Amino acid sequence: MRAGDLLVGGLLALRARKLRAALSALGIAIGIAAGVAVLGISASSKANLLSELGAEANLLTVSAGQNFDGSPASLPMTAERMIARIPPVESVTAVGYVPGATVRRTDLVPAIDSGGISVLAAQPGLLATLGGRVARGTFLNAATERYPAVVLGAAAAQTLGIDLVRPGTQVYLAGRYFTVIGILRPVPLAPEIDEAALVGFGAADSLLALGGHPTELYLRALPDQVQAVASVLPFTANPALPEGVRVSTPSSILAARAAAGSAFTGLFLALGGIAALVGGVGIANIMVISVLERRGEIGLRRALGAARRHVGTQFLMESLLLSALGGVAGVLLGAAATVGYAVAARQPAVLPWVAVLAGFGVAIGVGALAGVYPAVKAARLAPAEALRTT
Repeated sequence: MRAGDLLVGGLLALRARKLRAALSALGIAIGIAAGVAVLGISASSKANLLSELGAEANLLTVSAGQNFDGSPASLPMTAERMIARIPPVESVTAVGYVPGATVRRTDLVPAIDSGGISVLAAQPGLLATLGGRVARGTFLNAATERYPAVVLGAAAAQTLGIDLVRPGTQVYLAGRYFTVIGILRPVPLAPEIDEAALVGFGAADSLLALGGHPTELYLRALPDQVQAVASVLPFTANPALPEGVRVSTPSSILAARAAAGSAFTGLFLALGGIAALVGGVGIANIMVISVLERRGEIGLRRALGAARRHVGTQFLMESLLLSALGGVAGVLLGAAATVGYAVAARQPAVLPWVAVLAGFGVAIGVGALAGVYPAVKAARLAPAEALRTT
């Protein structure tokens, strides 16, 4: 039999049982769609991560560990100026943690209901160094950093129920009212900023008794000099106690987050494989039933001269066609799920060709395995016995 004859015969057989064929292909489609969607979503997330790493990989943070009560320890007041003198450092800015300060909507809210919002003293150059942006209002500047003005991180503003910056909007911070002048957008590489209320160092020193000591420094270095800068930062920030200085790259946090997310990719692919396998079992079951129902057709073809291999090949072709239809539908569903996720998450939609080819290949492989037993069973039917049972 020619390949074209096999293909036409298989399509006609499936067309005669449309609903059964659709339900059989659905099992394969679900498994393939799950696998393609997992690989596509993973690739989209990876592309988004790489774009963030490309922009933020030269950002470093310097801190001095923690005190006995768990609060951030202070760095020397000279740390920022000394780090700024390192030639590859492009910019550096400091923040200072204000211990014991709570932030509430009003003084009527109990102090215990602070929502976990921390108070940080910040410099006007913080956003430029972190690559952050203001969602509402303005950021601290030379005019406002000395007065009771506060800028809220994205999570802190949500906790306090403040979504707009209006004249007279205030929060009760460390026993006195501060005027809200701005709300920030989320800062992916510095999540502590999202959950903080930011005041100027001048106001923190005069009103909150900070003392001018920073607790953390953010700095930008030349991209090809990041490791060299990181190696000298402990000795530059605190020459008297370099072993107490911690240096980290926020981009490594993103990489760790991606690794944690990819740990589930294998699990989801395994589930998709199981679904495809179950779909293959369904196809095998349907094809066995088809053999029993078409015994008369098989006996007639054998009586007219069809060899066993012709009958077996015909049923194997039908199984392959069922799985191929399921594979195509699964790839399309997985691609649609990938695009939908990317649009919802505002990420680039990436669908690896390997996911498409592997999905279709797995579908064909499952269909071939599922069709072997029904094809052998059909080929072994004796013509006289098959015609006698019709």
